[in-house]
Amino acid sequence: MTILDNSAEKQAAAKAAKKAAKAANPTPVPNPAPPTSFLDAFFQITKRGSTLAREFRGGVVTFFTMAYIVILNPLILGGFSAANAPADVAGGWLPAVQVGAVTGLTAGVMTIVFGLIANLPFGLAAGLGINSFLAVAVIHEVTWPEAMGLVVINGILIVLFGITGARTAIFKAVPKELKAAITVGIGLFIAFIGFVDSGFIQRTAGGPPVQLGTDGSISTIPTLVFIAGLLVMGILVARKIQGGLLIGIVATTVLAAVVEAVMHIGPGGKDNPGGWHLNTPVLSGQLVALPDLGLVGQFDLFGSFARIGGLAATMLVFTLVFTNFFDAMGTMTGLAKSSGVAYKDGTFPRLKSAFIVEGMGAVMGGATSGSSNTVYIDSAAGIGEGARTGLASVVTGVLFLGSMFFTPLTSVVPIEVAAAALVVVGAMMMAQIREINFTKFSVALPSFLTIVTMPLSYSIANGIGVGFVSYAVVSAASGRARKVHPLMWVVTVGFLVYFARGPINTLLGV
Repeated sequence: MTILDNSAEKQAAAKAAKKAAKAANPTPVPNPAPPTSFLDAFFQITKRGSTLAREFRGGVVTFFTMAYIVILNPLILGGFSAANAPADVAGGWLPAVQVGAVTGLTAGVMTIVFGLIANLPFGLAAGLGINSFLAVAVIHEVTWPEAMGLVVINGILIVLFGITGARTAIFKAVPKELKAAITVGIGLFIAFIGFVDSGFIQRTAGGPPVQLGTDGSISTIPTLVFIAGLLVMGILVARKIQGGLLIGIVATTVLAAVVEAVMHIGPGGKDNPGGWHLNTPVLSGQLVALPDLGLVGQFDLFGSFARIGGLAATMLVFTLVFTNFFDAMGTMTGLAKSSGVAYKDGTFPRLKSAFIVEGMGAVMGGATSGSSNTVYIDSAAGIGEGARTGLASVVTGVLFLGSMFFTPLTSVVPIEVAAAALVVVGAMMMAQIREINFTKFSVALPSFLTIVTMPLSYSIANGIGVGFVSYAVVSAASGRARKVHPLMWVVTVGFLVYFARGPINTLLGV
């Protein structure tokens, strides 16, 4: 009996040793099949476990998921007349058709370049946070060409950060909770803009600063169209329908056009407060035309510094850099993980190249007056379809270039429909709130202040500044000063100067 027991123990020990050895030295993975074509070899399609069909399908899905920006960006930055476009400090405005053309051009070129150089299935297009920031805040201080010059400077700095490795150092200096809070705050800011543009939330003459609809109720047809669009897009996204936002924009625009044809609501104004806020959804003229690229090169690199002073212009650039910086870093990290190409430390192949090209997207976006271009989280849809390489990005980019010929369609989409898409995108960005540990008040307060200050002050810069200053002060006062990175203190001092720039300018006689 003892002999049998010893034998059983020896067998068990041998199995355990064999299992441990196997875990320590796993069976080598067989070499992947050799590439079958030039495309396969160049993009490492087989090596990454993908196929040509998956890459093409993923690229098409990513385009249809992102294509709403070709319609939405012109509605945010431009208009179809001086009366319905965001006007700059000098009264200048951007024609929506031209904005649509350069939106497709820049997204197409940069997505193709990103695919060829970074070899990752990420699409690039005009960032919704920055274009809203430009249209709502920046152009009240500078002209559109000067604003786009600031975007170009922002892109040049991001490229330099990528080349020198400073981008990684700065990223590590900011606590992850504040990074998440910035994204959440921008999402809330974008949603608030959508609510206001649709008439769902309105200013009041007395009492509370804002109210629901007119006199606390929804009483206009355009706002009802906004609600319908919001629900349609929300349902499509919730059901994970590929291209849900684009489908929702098209469907709600058709609904708006039918409503206008039957009810003849007309454009809004003092004489018609229940009308459409900007575009009236009426089909007129040709819908397909050669792209008007008249905005290419229409930027003033240093004009804003002369107009509003070096300090104010520098802080605007700082805001643009931070918005671009953290949005792109978080997005690329998440997409790399979902595509299976990320390493254990969160980095991914051709990391430096990806950072540099993303910065080039900001440069080109400003140079074409289409706003800074950045990586889109919507690319996850294409990755879900199997995209693993830059070939998918090339396919997406080619489709974006084709979209330039359909920019007249933007004149049909009312702002109420675009506003619904803004609210949905804002809700998507809010998902980052799960990264914030609200049980630690030293973290919860700065994060909360960052999130709420952006929409309440209608400023991304104010939200970032309040969050950084409060984080540094609360951490120092609670005995955690050593945990605040030196770069955070430098940024905090910069924001203190920014918030006091009015009195400082008065003292300096600026």
